[in-house]
Amino acid sequence: MFYIDWTYIILVLPFVILSMIASSKVNSTFQKYSEIYSLRGLTGAEAARRVLENNGVTDVGIERVSGHLTDHFDPKTNVIRLSESVYDSTSVAAIGVACHEAGHAVQHAENYLPVKIRTAIVPITNIGSKLSVPLIFIGIALSYLGAVYSMIAYIGVALFGLSVVFQLVTLPTEFNASHRAVNAISNNGILTDDEISGAKKVLTAAAMTYVAALAVAVMQTLRLLLLVSGSRRRR
Repeated sequence: MFYIDWTYIILVLPFVILSMIASSKVNSTFQKYSEIYSLRGLTGAEAARRVLENNGVTDVGIERVSGHLTDHFDPKTNVIRLSESVYDSTSVAAIGVACHEAGHAVQHAENYLPVKIRTAIVPITNIGSKLSVPLIFIGIALSYLGAVYSMIAYIGVALFGLSVVFQLVTLPTEFNASHRAVNAISNNGILTDDEISGAKKVLTAAAMTYVAALAVAVMQTLRLLLLVSGSRRRR
């Protein structure tokens, strides 16, 4: 007989589907505006450098990295890594993404508070993600032996819930980086007014993936809490 986890189907699955739709939207929007080239002719790497320089940030490197939409800022090495479809491209999409990553570099240089918080909680979040499921499984499986095991399961849920905290801190970080990017693009004449609209759409689509990820984390935590509570009542 097959076991159907209705808590997952009802609580989590709709947001997993939403996350997949958001991811698909990013790819389609990026592809659309990758075919529209800017009149100014700046590449993604050049646009990112201009954003950095106009914010007084001169010690950040810009490198090419393989893959599709693998663009990121690495605070450990102080390097912006732009994917092959962004680094040399003069498209509206490439410039939007590149300037967004430059926005993250500027955040780091200015000690933007949400970035500091996110960096600080990364180690404990990683530990929590590794320990949460084993603790929940052990706690539920042995809950018949006493309340202490139910408490272990709840500790597992709390550790898993750290992913919600991480996603919450990530949201303002990503939205702020996009805001910085759009302002820099506009103030420095990197794109025309019509082109800026396309860059905004690319960045908005990307931001929605983080909103979806937060929703998935919240509902997954709620699901685990309901499962642990249910096992305790049955004990």
